[in-house]
Amino acid sequence: MNRIKQREQAFFLIFQNHFNAQKDEDAIALYNENVELIGDYAEMLYDGVVEKNQELEDLISEFSTGWKINRIAKVNLSILKLALYEIIYVDDVPDSVAVNEAVELAKKYSGKEDSAFINGVLGAYIRSKSSK
Repeated sequence: MNRIKQREQAFFLIFQNHFNAQKDEDAIALYNENVELIGDYAEMLYDGVVEKNQELEDLISEFSTGWKINRIAKVNLSILKLALYEIIYVDDVPDSVAVNEAVELAKKYSGKEDSAFINGVLGAYIRSKSSK
């Protein structure tokens, strides 16, 4: 299974976690039983986002100028967490790929304006990272 599909799986699990913060293994088991088998990369992303959730939310708050985290749609929040996790913790994924994949997820599951918002937040983070 390719990484695009596994990112989408991780996105579904992260999104679900906003509403039902059950143990990671339970969410993965339910997905495996009811949807399809989770790929190793998807599981790694999901586990990482859950582990680093507060750090990722703090970054989203910092770089989503004018938006409080509780006002950001859960779909967009899930996409942002996933992309930021990849940018920060997955060394073999270029930042541009993580951003592009996040924008594509937003176009598919959110809206065109939301994809621009996600691109802007991620771009602001990357610019700040490169200026350090």
